[in-house]
Amino acid sequence: MASSKELFANPLHPYTKALLSAVLIPEADVVQERIQLRGELSSPIDPKDECRFTKRCNYYCEECGKGMPPLIEVSPGHFVACHCVG
Repeated sequence: MASSKELFANPLHPYTKALLSAVLIPEADVVQERIQLRGELSSPIDPKDECRFTKRCNYYCEECGKGMPPLIEVSPGHFVACHCVG
């Protein structure tokens, strides 16, 4: 969670980074590097006690499988729930 200006300037969560990499830039000479998400989606019916993005995340660490990350404020007004950020 952050202001739109902050979110676009400084995306922190891996899913946010992937989403923003899919936005088309209307300039012919701009080369965009897309983040391809792979892996399984977590079950919305019976979620495990782990980060919901664990199986699709390029930044996976051991903490990700040990529970949902808390929402922390990493800079004024910019919050993120990720074990690998902060």
